[in-house]
Amino acid sequence: MVLAGVLSGCGSGDSLERFDGPTMGSHYSIQYVRHTAGPDPKTVQAEVENILAEVDRQFSTYRSDSDIERFNASPANSCQPMPGPVLELIRVGEQLSAQSDGSFDLTVEPLLNLWGFGPQSRAEKVPTAEALTLVRQRVGHGHLRIDDDRLCKDAAVEVDFNSIAAGYAVDRIAARLQALGIDSYLAEATGELKAVGRKPDGSAWRIALEEPRDDRQVAERVIEVNGYGVSTSGDYRRYFEQDGVRYSHAFDARTGAPVLHNLASVTVIHPSALMADGLSTLLLILGPERGWDYAQKQGIGVFFVLRDGNRFVSRTNDAFERISGGKTQ
Repeated sequence: MVLAGVLSGCGSGDSLERFDGPTMGSHYSIQYVRHTAGPDPKTVQAEVENILAEVDRQFSTYRSDSDIERFNASPANSCQPMPGPVLELIRVGEQLSAQSDGSFDLTVEPLLNLWGFGPQSRAEKVPTAEALTLVRQRVGHGHLRIDDDRLCKDAAVEVDFNSIAAGYAVDRIAARLQALGIDSYLAEATGELKAVGRKPDGSAWRIALEEPRDDRQVAERVIEVNGYGVSTSGDYRRYFEQDGVRYSHAFDARTGAPVLHNLASVTVIHPSALMADGLSTLLLILGPERGWDYAQKQGIGVFFVLRDGNRFVSRTNDAFERISGGKTQ
């Protein structure tokens, strides 16, 4: 889900620090400009990995001891104390759900499992109408309620933060790097990223956006980023086909089914990596017309890639071109 990679473009005299590693079932990478009096690189890496470990403990749906999985395992009409970040992201999810008329929803995990895309799924297949009706009774942000420091539910809903947790982690990392006196960096986790400042040679951080192909990674567009988070959501990595129909992991919670439009991917540029992450998913769900209109109305910088028969066509708005410095490829 997101970006093909980062183009370093380093010239003579560069003094970039780099480190990376596994996280959230995927990968993270950090590049930053180290000042002479700056912290030791091992200290920086330890700080970053502490944040990622905390995010995993709180939000992972792939470990039974995470805060959110303990909540997911609890019955209807129950409450559990939750750390502040979990409640914060529940509120973000509520905002995105309201703005999409319920199409975006954090409680789609039972649907993901039913269709074969979730952590508890058995096989990728179109479910029966009866099974879908049953599961949809356990989906809907309206079943959640925050009571002081507790998260409550009136149905057996299960929360999945995969559409916003990585962006949140990137914002946390960016804030920590700034607190450590690091003012030029590119922080990336599972493809969500934020770039601030410039490299030692004065050049911009350049990001390669991936063309939505199933067979290999191809750079569709290269952009320059400074002070923004970037996120791409697409339907081309996780999908299955049945009876000639392509079903992806992008779900419309109102229908309980994957979206079937021709919007293949959406890239969002936003000051917050968290909001870029959530909005790229929201716009992918809304589709090429509703999503475009929403982005235009809200002034969100977007890059759409649409299927047109056997080829792809791209579309960007003025906000995207302004923020990314125009076309660089």
